[in-house]
Amino acid sequence: MTWEPKKNKKLFFLVAMPRSGNTLFASLMNQNPEIACTANSITLEIMKDLFLLKSTDVFQNYPDHRSLNNVMDSVYDNYYKDWPQRIIIDRGPVMTPGNFALMQQHFKRPFKCIVLLRDVLDVLASYMKWYTENPDSFINRYNLKNDEEKLSMVMNTKGAVAKDLEAIKNAFNYPNICHFVKYDDLVARPKQEFIKIYQFMELPYFNHRFEDLQQVEVNGMKYHDTIVGKNMHTIRNVVRKVNNPYIEKIPERIKQKYGHIRF
Repeated sequence: MTWEPKKNKKLFFLVAMPRSGNTLFASLMNQNPEIACTANSITLEIMKDLFLLKSTDVFQNYPDHRSLNNVMDSVYDNYYKDWPQRIIIDRGPVMTPGNFALMQQHFKRPFKCIVLLRDVLDVLASYMKWYTENPDSFINRYNLKNDEEKLSMVMNTKGAVAKDLEAIKNAFNYPNICHFVKYDDLVARPKQEFIKIYQFMELPYFNHRFEDLQQVEVNGMKYHDTIVGKNMHTIRNVVRKVNNPYIEKIPERIKQKYGHIRF
């Protein structure tokens, strides 16, 4: 493969809770050689960590805002400068109020978001199936007694699900830059949904295939799921709706607490 960095890349974001079709979406979208849909991205964490430097004693002792702002202004250009694709879809909760404010201040160019929606109980049922069938799941590495404790940990206020839910909630305030895709529609009618997504991105439609799918690989890199647990990011080889029996096994108190969060 010839690596030729492309100038004037166009940036989109993928906003979604875990277990909402992120990996499937990336596998499908990355069939288009002009597009790189990332794995779970660290770019927003880079932005946040740089911003938090402003609260340190070292910075406040010599508060050179302009120089640090220059670094923050260039995070996305520098991070993706060697990626050969022209279109980047960065997976991250950009629409939380804090992240959105940082992007408005420092990215300084228009961007759009594709927001995947899935009912929270379906997300939790997917987690249950995964950690039950894969004993090395990171959820099983804690001294948690039962499914209620495990799912409560998944839903902790500082975790990925809560952060992405905050981003999704705020995204509804910006319908002009956010396109919403329900997971159930994506797996039931993938071509129709992808046509809409391309229209939203203002790109010519690429003739995607929805079977014989490949596991996610971007520029020769794959997920190392030994870190979080086997099969965390494994997808089937065909897009289809599969009923998950674990939805019936979700503890009642979890259902009462989160069952109302539906899309």
